[in-house]
Amino acid sequence: MKRWDVADPFLFCVHHDDRYPRGNERLGPAAALAGRHLGEDFADRDGWNMYHGLEVPGFPAHPHRGFETVTIVRRGLVDHADSLGAAARYGGGDVQWLTAGRGIVHSEMFPLLERERDNPTELFQIWVNLPAAAKRVEPHFAMLWDRDIPRRQPAEGVEITVIAGSGAPAPPPHSWAASPENDVAIWTIRLDPGARWTLPPAEAGTNRSLLPVTGAAPRGDLLEGPGEWLLLQGRPIGEPVVAHGPFVMNSRAEIVETFADYRRTQFGGWPWPGEAPTHPRDAGRFARHADGRVERVS
Repeated sequence: MKRWDVADPFLFCVHHDDRYPRGNERLGPAAALAGRHLGEDFADRDGWNMYHGLEVPGFPAHPHRGFETVTIVRRGLVDHADSLGAAARYGGGDVQWLTAGRGIVHSEMFPLLERERDNPTELFQIWVNLPAAAKRVEPHFAMLWDRDIPRRQPAEGVEITVIAGSGAPAPPPHSWAASPENDVAIWTIRLDPGARWTLPPAEAGTNRSLLPVTGAAPRGDLLEGPGEWLLLQGRPIGEPVVAHGPFVMNSRAEIVETFADYRRTQFGGWPWPGEAPTHPRDAGRFARHADGRVERVS
């Protein structure tokens, strides 16, 4: 697991790259778990982590308020469930964009479906801040399926996957990314061996981070292949940020209030039978939204 420093309006970016072994009948690893600090396993033993999972790797039910999560799953799968009643299984380039707003509880588990071969899992999770005016909006769950995410070839040997920015699928309505003037972009950029490309300049006042996934660190806005980079850019929100664990607000008093709200309401409660739900092995890639609408992806 690798974590990068990022700039306003982004809060956090982590790269999970786990070489999970074959799965067992319960969708967990077909490997001994003895010696792992289960519930808090981040040691990268044997090239993979259980994270907070006890049987299936991942992150059982946990709350958020005041920001958004953008989860880009490149390999493997994520089983999502939340306090809105929404659920999904996604991967293979799919992106989940979740606005926590006034409060949501969700789980993110990594089911290991393959029993005859390994289950490599790779994803980015990005936290995007919300301005004070949007920190208490209704939570919103959205899926951006791989088939709908545009790819561009601005030069020979260069491919850009546009998750947010001009031409990308629409982000949730209250996102900082929903307003074009905020100049938000989330791209992955891949260069073939020998390719070179200089990014177009960002708008004045826009923060930009170019995070090396593989390959050399960029020289300014110049990229040289082979390699891959994650671009995060946007106009800063420019408000105070006070974070405590899974909550991001503008003041310490709001954090205290958030803890009290969560203790009192559980942000709507948890409608699932356990804290680490997974979906049936044969569920395929799908999303069931809080309004009952179901999307299925072949």
